[in-house]
Amino acid sequence: MAARTLADLFAGAGGLSCGLEMAGFRPLLANELNPTAAATYRLNHPDTALLEGDIRQISAAELTARLGLNAGELDLLAGGPPCQGFSINAPVRSLDDDRNHLFKEFMRAAETLRPKAVLIENVPGIISLGRGTVVEQIYRELARLGYKIAHRILFAGHYGVPQLRFRTIFIALRSEKADIAFPPPEYAATAAANFTGARELCLDILPLFHQRLKPQTTVWDAISDLPEINPEQQEEMLPYAAEPANDYQKFLRHGSSQICNHRCNRLSTINLDRLRHIPQGGSWRDIPFELLPAGLQRARRSDHTKRYGRLDPNGLCSTILTKCDPHWGSFFHPTQDRVISVREAARMQSFPDRYHFTGSLTQQYEQVGNAVPPLLACAIGRTIIKMLEQC
Repeated sequence: MAARTLADLFAGAGGLSCGLEMAGFRPLLANELNPTAAATYRLNHPDTALLEGDIRQISAAELTARLGLNAGELDLLAGGPPCQGFSINAPVRSLDDDRNHLFKEFMRAAETLRPKAVLIENVPGIISLGRGTVVEQIYRELARLGYKIAHRILFAGHYGVPQLRFRTIFIALRSEKADIAFPPPEYAATAAANFTGARELCLDILPLFHQRLKPQTTVWDAISDLPEINPEQQEEMLPYAAEPANDYQKFLRHGSSQICNHRCNRLSTINLDRLRHIPQGGSWRDIPFELLPAGLQRARRSDHTKRYGRLDPNGLCSTILTKCDPHWGSFFHPTQDRVISVREAARMQSFPDRYHFTGSLTQQYEQVGNAVPPLLACAIGRTIIKMLEQC
């Protein structure tokens, strides 16, 4: 069967395209504003037409011409319009944030291309933004274009990703024949949703089905075959430390004979002193009081549970952020006195090892942290293909 066609807007480094390609889509067209992320996308998707630049400056005629399809022929338009204005962690969430209005540009592309299906991903915080008016606007605009639409909050751990990450997923179909579905959980991973007002949108695992699911993918499942490094190490390519120990490692190592992007940020002397007191699965609570940052000396013991955390090899990783900074989560390596490397962060996100990230170390961490986990995207993509087959 021929691959389904895909256009990926606000593509970043290409996590969504990577996963959808695993599912059976062929990315024909992508758009990305950031030049370093665009370079990474281009490197890993050389056969995709990449429109680098501000989508507001790309005309409908250029979109159609570069895609090479007539309106209505594209199978899937996908994208994650910038979410900083929606994030629960953002200091202010406002409809007036310019980044939020890039949704209008996504809708303009949908009206121009008239794809058979639409996929929008974003942070859980989008649900409550403007007291729900952003979600209402997405529904209203897609309904105006003739789509039926549904949305859920999906937990990446349910699809084999070793990470505490939730994403809001909107799926729309230009058909009345197929019912909109979301991929059912495949792995028995659990996490407490740290957002309010949207728990009913999460997919739960019923006790009856829990034993039928695969065991969750753990931190150690993800990284145990990678070589030890130190922050001074500058090699671009490194050999694997061991043979793959599990199916997850076999899957991510396919097509790769060496490790790239396996470098990490240096720690300050004070953070190294703090780290030596933190056991696996521990956090800032294990640091002697006199070594704590001033803010955490004033904190309640129930606050900031993941800060200065050392990863539990048998658990899940904190949500990978644009900075693997110990002040914001559990990003200390479980057995080495350092933060996780870019490649280890990419492993937590389920990027294949053959996926190379360009730019400075800081830019590489940013690209990985901003990405959609490919295995999550793959599960969604397979479900969309099944729905398209019913149309």
